[in-house]
Amino acid sequence: MSGKKITCLDCGQINRVPADRLDASPKCGTCGWPLMPGKAIEVDWATLQKAARTDEVPLVVDFWAPWCGPCKMMGPEFSKAAGTLKGRARLVKLNTEDFPQSGQTYGIRGIPTMIRFEKGREGARQSGAMRADQIVGWVE
Repeated sequence: MSGKKITCLDCGQINRVPADRLDASPKCGTCGWPLMPGKAIEVDWATLQKAARTDEVPLVVDFWAPWCGPCKMMGPEFSKAAGTLKGRARLVKLNTEDFPQSGQTYGIRGIPTMIRFEKGREGARQSGAMRADQIVGWVE
């Protein structure tokens, strides 16, 4: 049985999790952090880069900023969607004010913008605030 590579969002260690165990709350073999937490996790630039390059489970990134009204409105919806998608995708947030290089690296022209990565590649992109059910539909 082959596993899916998943980067720990806490320590950065790459873990291999059997595909049929993704919804069983797997933990990092190094630090014990939940690999599929079921909630949106704030990440830093280095962690995002490693996970986007490595993960074999969809990684959905919300590029946002604290001063952005639509970003604030979408925050709780993004977290709700993370709970619904637990075991199928991981949802993370990157503060573009703290990591301004993200705009240039990923060609982000407006926020909030969500990008879905899988197996090292950008699979889809969506700009603008969305409700939880719309986010889930977009990810699936």
